[in-house]
Amino acid sequence: MLIKNLVTGVFTGILFMLGASAWAAESPAAAPAYAAKGELTCMKCHDSAPVTEILNTPHAVKGDSRTPFSNHGCETCHGASPEHIKSAKHVTGNEKPVPPAISFSGPNAAPSKVRAGVCLGCHENTARINWIGSKHDRNDVACNNCHTIHAKKDPLFVKEAQPEKCFTCHPQQRAESFQYSHHPIREGKVVCSDCHAIHGSPGPHLVKEFTVNETCYNCHAEKRGPLLWEHQPVRENCDNCHTPHGSPQARLLTERLPYLCSGCHSGAANQSGGFFGGLHSLPGQNLNNAALLNNELQYRSCLNCHTQVHGSNSPAGFAFTR
Repeated sequence: MLIKNLVTGVFTGILFMLGASAWAAESPAAAPAYAAKGELTCMKCHDSAPVTEILNTPHAVKGDSRTPFSNHGCETCHGASPEHIKSAKHVTGNEKPVPPAISFSGPNAAPSKVRAGVCLGCHENTARINWIGSKHDRNDVACNNCHTIHAKKDPLFVKEAQPEKCFTCHPQQRAESFQYSHHPIREGKVVCSDCHAIHGSPGPHLVKEFTVNETCYNCHAEKRGPLLWEHQPVRENCDNCHTPHGSPQARLLTERLPYLCSGCHSGAANQSGGFFGGLHSLPGQNLNNAALLNNELQYRSCLNCHTQVHGSNSPAGFAFTR
């Protein structure tokens, strides 16, 4: 009985597979009508730059089974487009052929999700793993809005050119890059992707690390610590005192000294103790010599004395002094 049931099951499975194969063969969606000669068919019409520049890119390497040209040529990305090819043969005058299945630019451009989906079909790994749901994805940005796919060398990978691409959507950051104090973006030493994970990040503002501080420490490792005496706002967020893209103040500060410090270390009205006590926090100071203290703060800088403002390892450095 066991053998009989086994034979019956195998026979039934074979019939099912044969039936499924027959259905697939009859289904029109099972075999997209790709051009028989691949990219050669497309280049009968698209025979000039910038389209032909793709021949000099890794996408056109036929020896690599992962590339578009080793599969269906142009249609690997643009989708099977028999109607486009057919209509192109009969175009006269100012007529335009039926657009391909997936257009990446122009009036017939596919939705951003479709365009990005084409690229993610091969590139959804490592740096692109967080793309879906990222800020750029939610704002309908597709890969080709930033990347130039057909170019021999994508301008986005050139340090001098990358910021200009980002600035087309981020004019505020472009304006800040002209400020007196700024990261050397325009000098070609730093680019946006040095700090930001463009394709998505678990941190705020698309920073590369989980926090702003950890991102800053990649270059400013001396501020990382651990330190014996730590400055609370420094440990919380570098942005408490610094603005990263540019500032009219020195050292990318958000405000001129000493007013930046007085934002936390308030004036005479604050009667609390410690370094938040205004006049009362300084030895020998009282309300009667407020003019002297104001002169010290307005025309000099807290950093004249408190030089180790990011923290100190000195046993006597509780006030971050020299």
